[in-house]
Amino acid sequence: MTTNDQNAKNENQQSQDACTGAGPGTITVFFLVGVAASMIFGWIIFPELLYSKKHQPIDYNHRVHLDIVSNGCQSCHFFYEDGSFSGIPDLANCRECHEEVQGESKEEVKLVDQYVRKNREIPWLVYSRQPDCVFFSHAAHVKKVDIGCEICHGPIGQSTHSRVYEENRITKISRDIWGKNIAGIKKNSWDRMKMDDCADCHAEMAGTKDACFVCHK
Repeated sequence: MTTNDQNAKNENQQSQDACTGAGPGTITVFFLVGVAASMIFGWIIFPELLYSKKHQPIDYNHRVHLDIVSNGCQSCHFFYEDGSFSGIPDLANCRECHEEVQGESKEEVKLVDQYVRKNREIPWLVYSRQPDCVFFSHAAHVKKVDIGCEICHGPIGQSTHSRVYEENRITKISRDIWGKNIAGIKKNSWDRMKMDDCADCHAEMAGTKDACFVCHK
């Protein structure tokens, strides 16, 4: 055997020894590091990459409006005569009070100049918009069962600014539908609006969970 062959044999043996020298403890460490890295990416980094952040066209102040109007939330979010819900008010509702600029707010100027005077509807981003396959009746919940708006929407009436809208880059659905916590953990009733939340409430109120087709059409 030549010297080169002997050196190659020795190097190969050293490599094998190095590999076989990785004991159970080392393997466990590498496994745990891999699991931790996967969880950090999947539970923290990926959700942040999945959702884009957008600002509302107008930074809306709910509190200042509630201090002025006489009928609370229903001054802007009302029911029509046929029982359907108006949801986000249209430009005609805003024009009733904002035909001309009031005060010195930049948002007020933007509202009047860019939308009211141009007769353009405001392209609001709806945090609670459900997928097209879901049917939700405000009348059944607000009028029949007398559920307060804050149960689903939180203390929105006390807000002075519009929060950032987060949209799923794939489904184009608001992050509010799934919630901030990917594990589904929430502190408040309005932290997310998943179907299991609806089912739990229906089970508590009616004693039974409705079939899927009641809401999913």
